[in-house]
Amino acid sequence: MTRLRQIMLEELERRNYAPSTIGAYLRTVEHFARYFRCPPDRLGTEHIRQYQAAMFRTWKLSPNTVTQRLAALRFLYIQVLQRGWSVAETPYPKKVLRLPQILSQQEVARLIDAAEPPFHRVLLMTLYATSARRAEVARLKITDIDSERMVVQGDTKTP
Repeated sequence: MTRLRQIMLEELERRNYAPSTIGAYLRTVEHFARYFRCPPDRLGTEHIRQYQAAMFRTWKLSPNTVTQRLAALRFLYIQVLQRGWSVAETPYPKKVLRLPQILSQQEVARLIDAAEPPFHRVLLMTLYATSARRAEVARLKITDIDSERMVVQGDTKTP
């Protein structure tokens, strides 16, 4: 492990980044360096711009993936190398927002029926019936369910 990679890892861990984010950021910096065959501390804004263009043109990455990779490079340059970062010179791509796909009642029924263990079926039925979030359903207790009135009560809000 290079010294620069070790410093970046320590900075990410100090800020309590998620393990998946840490992995993605480290892989991005490694790929960036390999793409130019040069250590990232020797690369500058023009290299970042070229890399950003390659992400769209060559690798056909989605705007959201490009944004994540730019965030990794931004973290490297600002937090690890303590250099400036110009959003004007390396703008984030326009965010792609997709509307959720609404399932028909038949599709929902097939989804629930496909769940093998009864526990998974109950979870899916509860999610569908209550419109609760996954985390809210995960924290439900038996005492939160009023079987007589067929309602879910109690505090199911996320903290």
